[in-house]
Amino acid sequence: MNEQINVRLPRRLLTEARSYAKKHRYGTVQELMKETLREKVIEPDLTVKELSIIKKLIDQADKNNSWVSQKEVFAALK
Repeated sequence: MNEQINVRLPRRLLTEARSYAKKHRYGTVQELMKETLREKVIEPDLTVKELSIIKKLIDQADKNNSWVSQKEVFAALK
């Protein structure tokens, strides 16, 4: 079940959030906020380097039609 909350933001922050949401094709500022919260609260923190390695592994797997195991992904991140 979803619950609704109210959030007060400084005008400038809301203006910037609206601009960011529009630029990055979020339907609403609320969608941006939900995704941001998910990334911070639920998903693990990954460094830019780790994300780059994961992207390379995915690209390589797509190209070669050979997917790697979770164990291999984490080994590559070390």
